Amino acid sequence: MKIILSHPTGNQNVRAAALGFVNADILAEFNTSVASFPGSFLDRLGAFGPFSEIHRRHFDPALRYKTKMFPWREVGRLVASKGGFHNLIKHETGLFSIDSVYKSLDAQIASKLQNARRRGIDAVYAYEDGAGFSFREAKKLRLQCLYDLPIGYWRAAKHMLEPEYERWPEWAVTLSSFQDSEIKLIRKDEELKLADRIFVASQFTAKTLKEFPCSLAPIEVIPYGFPPVSAIQKQAVFSGQRPLKLLFVGGLSQRKGIADLFAAVNAIGSQIELTVVGQKASNNCSALDLELKKHKWLPSLPHHEVLKLMQAQDVLVFPSLFEGFGLVITEAMSQGTPVITTDRTAGPDLIKHQENGWLIEAGSTEGLQSAIEELLIKPKTIGEAGKAALETARRRPWKVYGQELAAAVKRHMHQAVSL
Repeated sequence: MKIILSHPTGNQNVRAAALGFVNADILAEFNTSVASFPGSFLDRLGAFGPFSEIHRRHFDPALRYKTKMFPWREVGRLVASKGGFHNLIKHETGLFSIDSVYKSLDAQIASKLQNARRRGIDAVYAYEDGAGFSFREAKKLRLQCLYDLPIGYWRAAKHMLEPEYERWPEWAVTLSSFQDSEIKLIRKDEELKLADRIFVASQFTAKTLKEFPCSLAPIEVIPYGFPPVSAIQKQAVFSGQRPLKLLFVGGLSQRKGIADLFAAVNAIGSQIELTVVGQKASNNCSALDLELKKHKWLPSLPHHEVLKLMQAQDVLVFPSLFEGFGLVITEAMSQGTPVITTDRTAGPDLIKHQENGWLIEAGSTEGLQSAIEELLIKPKTIGEAGKAALETARRRPWKVYGQELAAAVKRHMHQAVSL
């Protein structure tokens, strides 16, 4: 039993999946754009400032001889982005757009499947927007199509986010979820139709697929893992004698519930010290610009600095309205910082309300404000929840996610063979 795994950028969840597959001895090939391994030329090149992006594509040495790279389209995207050549990376149409990167790798996989089938490949594992060509070819060759959907289904996104245009009209410009062309949306649906098994990382993502207009293959929920837990004891645990330090990390868009966060914090006033880390979703949102002037705003930070900042905060607030998972949740919990998040993230999969964090209804400014105010009244609960969050993170490292995903794939393949 062997599979081909493909993803152009190799995010943390992809790295864990690939390692889980290789440890389970089911990975034939991992296909990506750029991959750096310890001691390799790319690893050394990433030490130089202009090429530091390469270090974000760092993979475990166990994957080195399973990895095939197709770098040129992705290198073009990175160069065009750094050089300000915006037409080249324009959404969907740019020569080096992220859509082009995904489709290019997908086409490469499709072109090699016939030969791979002769070498004993049984399945293709691919991600949203990068599976259309390879799944079509896989079906012709009677290979299994394993699909990973990292964020909720697009029809559900429209249904859930469209009310924000009326609820927060001054923030509407930050909602970029409706830019995809009809052709791209049809392609997304085709990928889902072709899938023999669908893997998602949260119950919320699984629920969004109920809005798919046709029947679908079985859906399996396997939550992502946590980063290594912090060995540093949190200092200055909140006791109510100073402002409560709240942190938000993410894109500054109303999809993330950022308008609700600012409204709740403004209503509470000087008892809150809010730090915001994230890039603007739009440079034309005066409401966002006004709010950022009131609080500490950091447009970006290296990942290790984000984790360090999380350690110094009392609570992470992540009031997202539509999130396939929300890696900042697990990152904060791994640093002993408890999280307030919504029922439209992986929060319900990871958090027990009032034990290791807090869950609120998505889009409820009042609910968010009440949750924060309760912490001001009961400051002791923050330290208790932080310790419980750390223990939750300790029990589920990324390795567990890789193991569970590999086991689920093997179960499916055995079932497919027996049919």
